[in-house]
Amino acid sequence: MQALFQIATVELASFLESSFPEFSTDWWNENVFDNLSFQQQRFVEERGYNSLKQLDFAALLRILDRNWYDISNLYSFPPEGRSWVKELQTVRNKWAHLSSEEIPKEDLFRDADTLERLLKLIGASEDSLEKINEQKQSIISIAFEKRSELNNTTDLVSNATALKADVDSNKPKFERGDLVSLRSNTEIKCPILEVIPGYGECRYKVFQDSRTVTYYESQLQRVSESETTQEILDAEKVKSYLTNLQILSPSINNLFSLRQGRIQFVPYQYRPVLKLIRSDRPRLLIADEVGVGKTIEAGLIIKELQARMDISSILIICPRTLVTEKKWYYEMKRFDESFTSLDSNLLRHCLHELTLDDEWPKQYSKVIMPFSLFDKKLLFGNSNQNKRNREGLFSLSQPPKFDLVIVDEAHHIRNSDTCLHQGIRYFCDNAEAVIFLTATPVQLGRKDLNTLLNVLRPDLIIDSSSFDMMAEPNRYINEAAQHCRRGENDWNKNALACLNQVAQTAWGSQFIRESSEFQKIYDNLHEENLTDADRVQLIRSIEELYTFSSLINRTRRRDIGEFTVRKPETIEIECTPSQKELHDTLLDLIQRMLAYSHDNSNISFMMTMIRRQVASCFYGLVPLFEDMLNGRLNKIEYAEAIDGDSDPDPELVSQFRSEIQNLIVQARELDPYDPKLEAFIKVIEDKNTLPNNKILLFSTFRHTLAYLAKNVENTTLRYGLIHGDVPDDERAEIRHRFGLPKEDPLAIDILLSSEVGCEGLDFQFCDFLINYDLPWNPMRIEQRIGRIDRYGQKSESVAIVNFITSGTIEAEIYNRCLLRIGVFEHSIGGSEEILGDITREIHQIAERYTLTNEEMERRLRQLSDNMVRRIQEEQELESKEAELIGLNIPKSTWLQDIESAESYWLSAEAIQRSVTCYLKERLGGEGEYLLGEKAVKTLRVNKDGRAALLQDYIRIPHKSDPIFRMWEKWLKGDNPVFPVTFDQEAATEDEKITYLSVLHPLIKQAASHQEHQQVVYTALTIQDTELSPGQYPFGVYHWKKQGVKPDDVIVPVATDPILEEKILSLLQTAEGSDFNDHIDSSVFDVLEKRHYTKWIAARAKHIDENRQQVEYRIQSLKASHKSRRQVIENQLKGTANNKIQIMKTSELARAEQDFELRMKDLEKDRDSGDITAEPVVFGLLINL
Repeated sequence: MQALFQIATVELASFLESSFPEFSTDWWNENVFDNLSFQQQRFVEERGYNSLKQLDFAALLRILDRNWYDISNLYSFPPEGRSWVKELQTVRNKWAHLSSEEIPKEDLFRDADTLERLLKLIGASEDSLEKINEQKQSIISIAFEKRSELNNTTDLVSNATALKADVDSNKPKFERGDLVSLRSNTEIKCPILEVIPGYGECRYKVFQDSRTVTYYESQLQRVSESETTQEILDAEKVKSYLTNLQILSPSINNLFSLRQGRIQFVPYQYRPVLKLIRSDRPRLLIADEVGVGKTIEAGLIIKELQARMDISSILIICPRTLVTEKKWYYEMKRFDESFTSLDSNLLRHCLHELTLDDEWPKQYSKVIMPFSLFDKKLLFGNSNQNKRNREGLFSLSQPPKFDLVIVDEAHHIRNSDTCLHQGIRYFCDNAEAVIFLTATPVQLGRKDLNTLLNVLRPDLIIDSSSFDMMAEPNRYINEAAQHCRRGENDWNKNALACLNQVAQTAWGSQFIRESSEFQKIYDNLHEENLTDADRVQLIRSIEELYTFSSLINRTRRRDIGEFTVRKPETIEIECTPSQKELHDTLLDLIQRMLAYSHDNSNISFMMTMIRRQVASCFYGLVPLFEDMLNGRLNKIEYAEAIDGDSDPDPELVSQFRSEIQNLIVQARELDPYDPKLEAFIKVIEDKNTLPNNKILLFSTFRHTLAYLAKNVENTTLRYGLIHGDVPDDERAEIRHRFGLPKEDPLAIDILLSSEVGCEGLDFQFCDFLINYDLPWNPMRIEQRIGRIDRYGQKSESVAIVNFITSGTIEAEIYNRCLLRIGVFEHSIGGSEEILGDITREIHQIAERYTLTNEEMERRLRQLSDNMVRRIQEEQELESKEAELIGLNIPKSTWLQDIESAESYWLSAEAIQRSVTCYLKERLGGEGEYLLGEKAVKTLRVNKDGRAALLQDYIRIPHKSDPIFRMWEKWLKGDNPVFPVTFDQEAATEDEKITYLSVLHPLIKQAASHQEHQQVVYTALTIQDTELSPGQYPFGVYHWKKQGVKPDDVIVPVATDPILEEKILSLLQTAEGSDFNDHIDSSVFDVLEKRHYTKWIAARAKHIDENRQQVEYRIQSLKASHKSRRQVIENQLKGTANNKIQIMKTSELARAEQDFELRMKDLEKDRDSGDITAEPVVFGLLINL
């Protein structure tokens, strides 16, 4: 065929060269150059080509195809001529990427025939047409000879069989190519590579476990006929097999994290997961607004990556307060993940082990590290002569390499000169995957965004100018998408004009126009008679071109809408005279203490805590003062109260011991009548009369919660109490009881909680929230309300009751600031930065005791006005720039993406079927092993059965995760029952139940055990009105795509095109049949032919796209690395600071190493493009 292509190239070049002058005087540019692919254009420019005769066959076919409309009009070509051009493009790709398999003669003939038809159409010379005809006749002759040889071979085999009795008894039993198994282990099967005659008995070289092994004849046996006969599976086993295939071979088209974790299914939280698995590098900035659920999204990403690769080490870096309050610890428990918090001593231990063993200690493979540990000692080491010399991060010979690094509140690294920035950059440079979480608005003018992306993807975002270059094409991409969306006249031509502008930008010319995705869109827009379906698909494809699309996920509350209507209510309580007197005495003492300590910040923090306790509950003062004097202040509560990460210092108050003891005496003598408590009891008793009587109460202070718990006991309400020190199993039990219906005797009516106590818990069944006291931090208020105002809330509105004590600082902050910014009416959005500024300024105003009441009111009012304006301005600016970043993706688009990524074969129903089939096959017997009709089931297996399951467990890859340890413990234990569920909602309701999701070891065991070494057969019944009654052969193939973007694809094949589209959906409901006989495999020969046609075309396309993609990535990588290196070298030259030189030298070394490793991988991927295919199921669908 290559010789025929050469003939066709000459003829086609001559034809086009004679035709184009009819269209334009500038035909070279308008008809030739502009219609080449962007890679072909670069090739032409580099070589200075200016003639059609210098172009190859692929380029000429493309030019003919793109000019078909004008050429066909000029010569009155028939419509089918365009089909021949399209087919020849596929033929050319096929022959450019031949596999080792022989191409069928009928395919050879068809290829030559199509070429002949096109050349006749363009008026090729008789000589050229004769040569093609000769080739066709030669193919026919060869095919005839092959049939004759086959008949002769059949006769020879018959003769050999007749003479078998006369064969020398010393002849080897096996021949080269025979399939044998080991007598010692019949499960090991291998082919004979070489026969080695020898004394006594022959030896054989076989191919086993990817290497050559030699055995004596007596060690081997021929694979019996019974082992190669058809394996016929019933309906349940076939469905189970298809599920197992997808578990063991993850596809980028399916999400494995769907229904993962003990959380509610919230569709928009899967947007970042999809972005990550489809990007060229697993690195993503999640910049969702406050309240959207970034921590949950990070957990889903962990589960997705674990399903696809070996993610065993994870580092979470976050502010110290989030470590203290165990936010990440509790959230990760929802995904059955256990993390250890690092302090300075434990971190030093890990680094010391790393220097000794060149490996981070495995027992601390999943850790949470606070920002506060990033200091000069961590980075540069400790060279103090009086202390043991310790190496810093930058001097380690072997850096700590985590599979995944997650940085929460990543906007804190905005300053590149800080130890925090440099330390996080170091961990990210040495990590496989990186996730940044921040509520920072995505605005082009923000230096923060540039800095974050530079740390996340230093290979792309090198400096501010490269950031601006990367943003430039988005305006035109957005315009192209809008043209397609409107669908007006010439929409495709207008969109093409926009894409031409994209290609002409600096970034577009280097990094976009030669990508296969861009070229495909560009070519599709040139097509004629595009349908609405084509237009919709083009919109989605164009939106994927946004330059920041694969780097940033930004979900705003306005994108997903309000979950419910918030109905706030204020209950303001007047102090009793004795309470007022105690309050005034306390303020006087606070002012004197601050004056004496010269406004010491730690004293100020403690005084803030005292004032907030008074505003919360006067009757919690006595135990608080006692804790202060005895050095027992709770660190978690202290951090919540001061909105900071300082530790309490009991020594600071010891000098005021006598004054505090006098206050304790005064507080003990308070009037027991408490009007705030009285109002609270009335509110909860009124709510208790309603059908939904659930109440969630928040207080920052444990002593307030204890006081309330004691008084709720005197009512008819049943209560639960949780805070940061409540054990995990007790928290889970309380959460479960709170979710029980009112009539259940174990139900809890009111849950008394601190913020930390509710971390990782959701209460969408509750629609009534009480703030017994109020945080000064709007973000904490939003987090409280978010426990009930969330996706899946069962009520149309939620009540938010705020208790305020008149005359306290809390009342002023509430009335003058928090109410005005609207945090109780709706989610205020905004960034963590703005909300953090509000919190800091509230503290500054409240802690200035020299201010008069009027001055405080004025400043709080001004603060609220300023912040509302800032939030509005920020949102308006982001909306204006959203199109330049690529944020305005319609909700319907990403919802459809998520729906498309959900596979029935990975659903709870499918996974339960896989486990059921596995247990029956592995353990035998007629009994059931999964007992129970409801969502929660009991797995019952006797001792021998658990021993068998333990053997299978040992064979699968092990992890140190809690679910693996718990499963192994049960298998080795004496208890025959194990409570399990396949249902996400049931797992969320009760943490004690083991959740059998895709990542559980039992599921892995089931999938691995039910693998089949050869194709399986089945016969199933279906009912489909679009198909006529009868038997329909079908096949299912497993394609494994190799290359820069590896993937696994399940490919259905049928002779009926309608059936082929529906096979996988029909199999979901297919039932068994009475057809149990041996199925004639010749029935499926036609399917193999159909499959080959699909495979050869797909393989050629994949190889071509893989090579283009690798070339594009290599070109991009070289360009970006050159710029990156130059920037770092300039920074090195421009500083004399020794520490900065050390940092930049280390950064340059990491950049060079990253470049070399990625170049090596790309070079390997360049020629690795291929699709391996194997049939997994052949069967008959019997339509009734």
